[in-house]
Amino acid sequence: MINSIENIELEFLTLNDYQELKSAMLEAYSSNLPDSYWDEAHIKLLIDKFTQGQIVIKVNNELAGCALSILVDYDDFDEHHTYKEITGNYTFDTHKPQGDILYGIDVFIKTEYRGLRLGRRLYDYRKDLCEKLNLRGIAFGGRMPNFNQYADKISPKEYIEKVKRKEIHDPVLNFQISNDFHPTKILKGYLAGDEASNEFAVLMEWDNIYYEKQSKKAVKNKKIIRLGLIQWQMRLYKDLTELMEQAEYFIDAVSAYRSDFALFPEFFNAPLMADNNHLPEAEAIRELAKHTPEIVQQFSKLAISYNINVITGSMPEMRDGLLYNVGYLCKRDGTTERYEKLHVTPDEAKVWGMQGGNELRTYDTDCGKIGVLICYDSEFPELSRLLADEGMDILFIPFLTDTQNGYSRVRHCAQARAIENECYVAIAGSVGNLPKVNNMDIQFAQSIVFTPCDFSFPANGIKAEATTNTEMILIADVDIDLLRELNQFGSVRNLKDRRKDIFELRKR
Repeated sequence: MINSIENIELEFLTLNDYQELKSAMLEAYSSNLPDSYWDEAHIKLLIDKFTQGQIVIKVNNELAGCALSILVDYDDFDEHHTYKEITGNYTFDTHKPQGDILYGIDVFIKTEYRGLRLGRRLYDYRKDLCEKLNLRGIAFGGRMPNFNQYADKISPKEYIEKVKRKEIHDPVLNFQISNDFHPTKILKGYLAGDEASNEFAVLMEWDNIYYEKQSKKAVKNKKIIRLGLIQWQMRLYKDLTELMEQAEYFIDAVSAYRSDFALFPEFFNAPLMADNNHLPEAEAIRELAKHTPEIVQQFSKLAISYNINVITGSMPEMRDGLLYNVGYLCKRDGTTERYEKLHVTPDEAKVWGMQGGNELRTYDTDCGKIGVLICYDSEFPELSRLLADEGMDILFIPFLTDTQNGYSRVRHCAQARAIENECYVAIAGSVGNLPKVNNMDIQFAQSIVFTPCDFSFPANGIKAEATTNTEMILIADVDIDLLRELNQFGSVRNLKDRRKDIFELRKR
C-alpha cells in the first residue's frame, strides 16, 4: 500500500464526493452499524452550515477517510446528552457559528487505509481549526466497539480503566487517547442501535491550550514577555533621592528595551543604613524601614511613567510593632500589591529580630499570573508548588547573598523550581561591598532567567545570565505559550503526573 501511494491530500468535503463517501461509510461501519450512512441532504446541510468542519482525506485521489463536525455552545447541553440531542435530531440546528466547542459528528478511515495514521491527520486538522477559531476545545462521543464482550463482567468505567492500562484492546478508545483526548464522562444510551458498545459512549475532550476567552477590555494579556533584571551595585548614597535616581536610571534602561518587568534585588536600599551604622543593627534596620512608604510611592510613579511593572525587590517594613521583609509589585496601571518573605534566615531573626510573613499568593498582571518569593523562600519547594497550582507562569526571586555557597543554594533551588513547576524563574541579586554598613558587608550574585528543560527551551534550562559580580541589566524574552505546550505535550509533565492519590499539598 505504502509503495503505491503517490499523494495524500486533505480537502473540504463537497457534494461531488457524496457517492464515494456513501460507499466508504457503508464499508467502514458494516460490522458494527450495518446500513449506516448520512444521506445527501444531511451532507449538504453540514457543508452549508460549516464548510470548514467537513473534510476528507484522499489517497491517490480516492476518498480514504472523512471527518464531520459542528460548532456548539457546550453549556447548552446536559453533560449526559445523546447523539440525537447534540445533532438536533439530525437537523444540525444545534450548530452555532459563534459556538465555543468543535463537536465531532463522525470520523472514519476505510479499512484498506488503516495503519497509515491517516486518522491522526484528520484529528490534527480539527485541532488546528480549533486553535484558528479560538475555540475552547474539541468534544465527541467515542464508541466502545468491544464493550459488549465484557458488559456482563465489568462496568463501562472499569472497561475504560482496563483499556487505559492496556489490559483490554479497544481500537477506537486507544486511538483517541493516543491523540491527546481524555475521557470525561460515560454517556448511556448515546447512539441508538450501537449494539457493539451496548449503546454506551465515552465523552472525549481535547482542550485548546491557546484559547482566549473574549474580553471587553481593549488590552489582552501578552504572550511574549520581556524581563528586565537589575543586578544592583551596592554603593554608598548620600540620601534617598540619590538612591532613587539610580533606581530610575535602571528602570529607564530596561523600559527603553520595552521590558514588561523590572526586577530589583532583596534589600537593594541597604546602603541607606550607613547613616545609622553607629546604632545597633536591629535599630539601624528599623530606621531604614522608615523610608519604605516613600520608596514604594516613588516606584509606583516610575511604573506608570515608564510603562513597566516594577518588582521592588525587598525592604524592611514595620507593621504593628513587628519588623518584616517585604516587597511591592508596582503595576503600570497604577495599582500596587504587597508580598512578604515567609521564611526569614536565622541571621535575620537573630541580628535584626525580623518576623516571617503569612501571606502567599499569585498576582494577576497584564502579562499573566506571577509569583514572588524572596531569597530564602525559594529553598522551600512547597511554596512555589502552591503558586503553580494557582496558575503562576513566572516566578520572580529577588535575593541577597554574601558568599558563593549562599548564592549557590538560591541558584540551584530556583532552577529546580522552574523544572518542577513548568514555569519561568527570574532571580536578581546585588553585587559589591558596603564597608560602612554592619551585617551587609559583601555580596555575591549572578542574575539569571531559568526555563524548564525540554525541546522548546534551552537544553541547560538557562535563557539568559548576567556576568557574575558585575553591575548590569539582563534582558530576556519568555514565551508563555511554550509553557502551555509543555504542560500538555512535554517529554515529562511534572504538574500533570503528580500522584495526588497518595499525597496532597494545600495551604492552611
